[in-house]
Amino acid sequence: MKREREIIFLVEESAEGGYNARALEYSIYTEAEDLEKLRDAVKDAVKCHFGEEDLSYIIRLHIVKDEVILV
Repeated sequence: MKREREIIFLVEESAEGGYNARALEYSIYTEAEDLEKLRDAVKDAVKCHFGEEDLSYIIRLHIVKDEVILV
């Protein structure tokens, strides 16, 4: 029987361009050029961190975007 585990990633835009993703409760970090590639990179990072155990994962991406508005 599979047990689901939720992993929350904080996603931020990188100063150099692209995105960084850092798991909140685990030591998992990855980066990519765009959000589509980041989603794949996050999945791969989770698989590498936990291995191919008999677990299923729900990955939640919390995307933080700073926006500056001049008045």
